[in-house]
Amino acid sequence: MIHLLKQTMNTYTIGIDIGGTSSVIGLVDSEGKIIHRSVVMTQEFETPEVFFAVLADIIQQFPETKNAIMQLKGIGIGAPNGNFHKGTIEFAPNLKWKGIIHVVNILQKHFPELKILLTNDANAAAMGEMIFGNAQGIKDFIMITLGTGVGSGIVCDGKLIYGHDGFAGEIGHTTYDPHGRLCGCGRNGCLETYASAGGILKTAIELLEQTDIKSSLRQFPVCGLTSKHIGEAAQQHDELACEVFDRTARILAIKLADSVAHTSPSDIFIFGGVANAGDVLLIPLKKYFEEQLLQIYKNKVNIRFSGLPSNDAAILGAAALLNQQ
Repeated sequence: MIHLLKQTMNTYTIGIDIGGTSSVIGLVDSEGKIIHRSVVMTQEFETPEVFFAVLADIIQQFPETKNAIMQLKGIGIGAPNGNFHKGTIEFAPNLKWKGIIHVVNILQKHFPELKILLTNDANAAAMGEMIFGNAQGIKDFIMITLGTGVGSGIVCDGKLIYGHDGFAGEIGHTTYDPHGRLCGCGRNGCLETYASAGGILKTAIELLEQTDIKSSLRQFPVCGLTSKHIGEAAQQHDELACEVFDRTARILAIKLADSVAHTSPSDIFIFGGVANAGDVLLIPLKKYFEEQLLQIYKNKVNIRFSGLPSNDAAILGAAALLNQQ
């Protein structure tokens, strides 16, 4: 068990970002610097109990810093369908563990002396952006995470919106097409089925199968194609890949314009692996977004990328949960 020493100048927090594919554990200092980082493949674990036991071992093995005695304030966790009020992950469509997972209770058995808090992974990313990234000083914004799924964190008047049950802000599971693609949540046509990495892949496969557009992507077998391949091809001006991102941007823009009507943010930040496509996503997204906005919101809302390295926002935000108490 980690021994907490009180005669310390610096304090540290563990930030955990749980993803559908992989999870990242970071030791974060009081200035927001990630001192140590470790990655675990989430999908390799059949049960959450084994997964969190491995995470506990990793945390216990983080070395102390050279110039200060380590003191942990606690552990912050960002997770899909994370419920801040209950410390649970509930029916997350992109995790292999189904039902309700009592994350805080499980991890508390390994660290009974530490405070442990959990929130939605996109909420954690939003908090990281607000404290350490491009949202510093901004009180009203939306964070959109585009990765295995589509998540969102909504900040109004400087505060994360949780709602009465802890599940506010599921923009990725608002409906684009009620007769559209089947989503992992069990509904049809969710934004996530179009704007996530998997959604982009489905759009590319549809275009490859239904059109004769020349593309470098045709060299890949369907089973070997990834959203990263599509993004790289689009950056090389591949016609089919650019069409994929144009369609994705249009759908995402429609739903973001709807979201603006709910909270009237000054900024929307885009974060996650899909955002690595850069301008091939951002340029058409801004164009369609302005077209879809209600007149009173036009030219008032900035869309830009996260100001933090791709793997840092959620870790820093999860760690920052302890500073908000």
